[in-house]
Amino acid sequence: MSRAVIVDAVRTAAGRGKHGGGLSGIHPVDLLAQTLQRLVERVGLDPALVEDVIAGCVTQSGRQSTNIARNAVLAAGFPDSVPGTTVDRQCGSSQQAAQFAAQAILAGTNDIVIACGVEQMSQQPIGYATQGEDYLGPMLASRYPDGLVHQGISAELIAARWKISRAELDAYAAQSHTRASAAIDRGLFAPEVVPITLRALDGSTTTFGIDETVRRGTTADALATLPPAFHTDELAERFPEIGWNITAGNSSPLTDGASAALIMSEEKAEQLGLTPRARFVGFAAVGSDPLEMLTGVLPATRRVLERTGIAIDEIDVFEVNEAFASVPLAWQREFDVNVSKLNPWGGAIALGHPLGASGTRILATLVNALQVSGGRYGLQTMCEGGGMANATIIERL
Repeated sequence: MSRAVIVDAVRTAAGRGKHGGGLSGIHPVDLLAQTLQRLVERVGLDPALVEDVIAGCVTQSGRQSTNIARNAVLAAGFPDSVPGTTVDRQCGSSQQAAQFAAQAILAGTNDIVIACGVEQMSQQPIGYATQGEDYLGPMLASRYPDGLVHQGISAELIAARWKISRAELDAYAAQSHTRASAAIDRGLFAPEVVPITLRALDGSTTTFGIDETVRRGTTADALATLPPAFHTDELAERFPEIGWNITAGNSSPLTDGASAALIMSEEKAEQLGLTPRARFVGFAAVGSDPLEMLTGVLPATRRVLERTGIAIDEIDVFEVNEAFASVPLAWQREFDVNVSKLNPWGGAIALGHPLGASGTRILATLVNALQVSGGRYGLQTMCEGGGMANATIIERL
């Protein structure tokens, strides 16, 4: 069986997901298209050789509708023979895209696949912000007669269940910004961030390449002044155990961004004279309680470790998506790993969470972190809306 390898992985810098953010004026098709262009240009790959492009995108409506993967492939100038498909596994969409790509390589059905993702949250409001609960349908609603909840409530439930205090949440969030700021100062993100060209109405161009979401000098004391983000009297009555400690400061911000990874069979990479940076070792995708929906990272981690036979103390870098601070904190309590190995360059609280792009964004950072540290194995896991999670283990080559 051929090994599935990562030849390169890139991301855009994180744009603030609101009007006036650095990436709010570009069309999301163009944002992903430029990311694809930068990826193949860096490697020197003829895009005609790409056999499929699999893109993650969560809010597939408006400008992100009608198969944004295919639209971006064509916008990037790839030959029209290159197909594209768009997947939605909520926050883990592009991590799932990478798993699908690697599985195609391992199965021998493809030799070269790009996994990628995009989300422009400044222009496309996240689904539940506009849909209400009509998307559930009567059969699902009858299974959960009290209704499902916003992910922020799930984050509160996790904080309550694992007895994570407001002080711990804010300290973790401040640490994310501190670590990301230090990584920026050391130039650690330079190998993964690709520039995006922005064109003004007058035809002039500028380049976007700096993470806007990192707040230097953030302190736990400053974060402690922020009010709870999701409290309502109705929800407080329904969930009396919640302490209402999740705020905008200890949650990931709305973010615009795109990312992409070039995945090949090891034989094809060698044939093309390319040097792989890492290989895929194992995957897992699990379902979990859709009410306490963010706990899937726990069984997903256990499953991928069991399937690969790798012990957790053999993992050198862990990337646990910081959708909310309570998620990596609960994960760390369960697995008791060295905190220096957990999101060592900061995570989504600082670097942003452009939903469909976050999986391959984290993959790019994980590959780079392994190379800088000299570590062998890295594990990434992502909690997902609806009660799911993905986990992936890679090995540095």
